[in-house]
Amino acid sequence: MSNAGFRIFKKVNRPDKDLIEQFKGLPVANIADEMNRFSCVDARIKRVNSTPLLGPALTVKARIGDNMMFHKALDLAQPGDVIVVDVQGDLVNSLTGEIMMRQALKKGLAGIVIDGAVRDVEALQVMDMAIYAAGVTPKGPFKDGPGEINVPVSCGGVVVNPGDILVGDADGIVVIRPQDAPVIAKKARAKQAKEQDTFKAIEAGTLDRSMYSDEVFLKKGCEIIDDYYK
Repeated sequence: MSNAGFRIFKKVNRPDKDLIEQFKGLPVANIADEMNRFSCVDARIKRVNSTPLLGPALTVKARIGDNMMFHKALDLAQPGDVIVVDVQGDLVNSLTGEIMMRQALKKGLAGIVIDGAVRDVEALQVMDMAIYAAGVTPKGPFKDGPGEINVPVSCGGVVVNPGDILVGDADGIVVIRPQDAPVIAKKARAKQAKEQDTFKAIEAGTLDRSMYSDEVFLKKGCEIIDDYYK
């Protein structure tokens, strides 16, 4: 018998740790560029502290204002996991605070991403675990359910599947399917190396800016006037 909307899948196809580690230290912007600027979580979901985010997703689909399934996910999560909570962007009730986050930290989780609100933010700001949320409110949650664990969820406009790799920094979060990860990691590292060469060229004054010459703009139909605006 299926009970869609109130069920728990206990297993996650977590990618190999070595594959996840290939993204360590890579800027999210570089990764996103090599994914054609897709799969970036919406900008309204911001980091609460400065701890980098990297790990596989354990997903939670929560009822608005309710964190019962989130609590159950804490029990199921393994060290290095990132719990991703879909609460439809609701900011009326916080879904977590210092007590739950201390439990997550104790379990060795890599991070928490909530498309919703948190509280006790001053305590969360100094925790050595990545925390991202869409907002902050002191109003706490209920614990009644229903909800689902380890099903596809929506977080900041991006579909997140259990086992997807999440990478986060100050710019935001990108979501990577494990089957795409080896190629994306390789391309993102190559882009990072190319950027280092660009920085050196800027300092040396040798950066090629010909693609922004007047001739290029004229070919595009831009009118260039050698006079003041009148």
